[in-house]
Amino acid sequence: MEIRIGSLSRDANEARGAALVIDVFRAFTTAAIAFDRGARRITLVAEVEEALAIRERNPEIADILMGEVDGKRPEGFDHGNSPFEASSVDFAGKSIVQSTRAGTVGTAAAGAAGCDPIYVTSFVVAGATSRTLLAEDPLPDRVTILAMGDQGVNRSDEDEHCAMYLRNRLEGRNPDPEALRKLIMSGGATQKFFDDEQPQFHPRDVGLALEVDRYDFAMRVTREDGLLVARRVGG
Repeated sequence: MEIRIGSLSRDANEARGAALVIDVFRAFTTAAIAFDRGARRITLVAEVEEALAIRERNPEIADILMGEVDGKRPEGFDHGNSPFEASSVDFAGKSIVQSTRAGTVGTAAAGAAGCDPIYVTSFVVAGATSRTLLAEDPLPDRVTILAMGDQGVNRSDEDEHCAMYLRNRLEGRNPDPEALRKLIMSGGATQKFFDDEQPQFHPRDVGLALEVDRYDFAMRVTREDGLLVARRVGG
């Protein structure tokens, strides 16, 4: 199996084979916590307006709207995009619409490029995602790992390190999670979570996002009625 690592939207457009789309801070960590707390499905959209329109048009798949604009919960949404906030919510049986710029844009681009299967991922489900992909029958000839970074435009340490971690796991190696955490904690993107002037970024989000391999399930994305829908696989 050939493994390639790409970054940002430009590489997502060129993805081939299976795709693993990464958004560590914070979307796909929050999504994993929601699934762990009972969510049934998560519809991924890029724009706030699209999420609101889905609730208006198809309320049965939009029990909860979750997302952020500049880190803040948009008007009309039930929850922000905070792993810490999600960790105290009962999502049992709920259908969520999640608005996320980098992760959803990368997922949509990989789908348009013909990638199959597609998994959305972060550190908390990285090991389970690699195991699930390796159990695919037939095994994909190629996998593209996409570190989506900040808004799909600027690279971020946490997504790039997660991409390397996934590649190592797919190749049978087990990197030291504590070493990864130390590297990321010293990165620039992490500092906003400890800035009193940006309370929308909770310090506990970082710790939750860096709980490497916390969950034993993956999150696979398919198109359902024209929408990108993530569902829990395994675990």
